[in-house]
Parts: sequence; structure tokens; C-alpha cells
Amino acid sequence: MCTVSFIPSEGKYFFTSSRDEQAGRAAAYFPELYEINGQLLMFPKDPKAGGSWIALHPSGHTAVLLNGAIRAHQPEPPYRKSRGLVLLDLIAQPDPVQAFEDSDLNCIEPFTLILFENKKLWSARWDGKNKKLESLIPHRPHIWSSVTLYGPAVIQKRETWFKSWLAENPNPSMADIINFHKNGGDGDPVNDILMNRQGRLFTNSISSIRLSADIAAFHYTDLRSGETAERILPLEKHIPVKA
Repeated sequence: MCTVSFIPSEGKYFFTSSRDEQAGRAAAYFPELYEINGQLLMFPKDPKAGGSWIALHPSGHTAVLLNGAIRAHQPEPPYRKSRGLVLLDLIAQPDPVQAFEDSDLNCIEPFTLILFENKKLWSARWDGKNKKLESLIPHRPHIWSSVTLYGPAVIQKRETWFKSWLAENPNPSMADIINFHKNGGDGDPVNDILMNRQGRLFTNSISSIRLSADIAAFHYTDLRSGETAERILPLEKHIPVKA
């Protein structure tokens, strides 16, 4: 839940998430359709709490989670619900952005949620006390890094890698984007996009969603086992896209 990119390319939208976790964290279940609050959602499921860090609704609404909000925080458990369950609760709503604004997040650990809803892109942050909702430009690429793992200087350096890569790949495919998430960086395993901190904390999976006008593809790679899976989800309505 620690590096997320959003790229509009040739009439499609791509969300890709590199999940950085402790070595002892159990592997997630591959993406499948689950019923949450009466709604079908596609997501990889974390076996510990049953939540997720990236989820897709058949409407095309998409949510991706990063740990932390504005700055690194000191965890203060116990929390009443995992952030991954909060993500599922919100994306199951008809209007996830409004649901975020209306939600009670007291006793929830800080997080950043990237929301795509009806052609609009949003950053929804909860810092443990206050919410911050920001409208983003949906026809421009974006990259985010978790503030709990990366300081401001490293986050800026990662944004520079992303911009340089985009300059060389102005219309990337899903495979191109996944390749960036695997190889982006300067050779420093501590802070590269695919990171590894002495085998104790490392990128253990890459999830990528491709949204087109009437269908979505969900590609998942478990980096520990090397196994991959791709799921296809027909969308309930056309998503107008901007080239």
C-alpha cells in the first residue's frame, strides 16, 4: 500500500499499486469478486483483516489505499477497524467521495485514499483528526508514495523518476507500467519503486487495473511466489475517457 500511480493513456485509465509489507505478513488472496454491503467488488483480499488496498466496482469506481496522510505518524492502537475495510465500505457506496466526507473515522489509523469516480480523481486523506479532500486533474499522470515509509526528499526523487520514465513512455501499456513498478529507481533497494529493506520489509505484490470504456482488466502479481493472475470485469456503464 505504499506506491501508487495513476496514468491516463490512449483512452484508458491505469491504476497500479506496489504493496510494501513486513516479511511476516501473510500473502493476500488473488483478486476475486466479493459482495460487500450488497455490492459486488473486485479486489485482492488481505487474510488478516479481510480488507484490501485496491478495489474496483463494476461502475468503474476505483479506490487505492496508502498508509499515512500528510506526514509520518506514530501508530496508536487499538483501532476499531482496519483501513482496508474502510476502503471497501467507501467504494461500495454509490458516491464514494460523499461517503468519505460523511464517514466517522474516529479511531481509524491515518490513511490516504485515491478515488476515481465518474471521470473525477480525488485524494481523500485522514490524519487521525481531520479529513482533507482534494480534487485532482484526471487527464494527467500522478504518483504517490506512502509517507510512513518515504520522507519528503525521497518522495520528490520518486516523482522525478516517474516524470523521466513518462517522457520516454508517453503512452504506456499496462505491461509498461508494471515494468516501471518493478524497475523504477536508481538501484537503491531501500527506496526504489520495488523496494527491499534487508528482507524484513519489501514490495510483495503489484496490482494494476486498466479501465476502458466498457471493461476493466485487473492484473495481479505475487512477487514472492512469482504467480500472476488477470481478471476481467465488464463495466455497468460506459466511462467517458479523455485521450
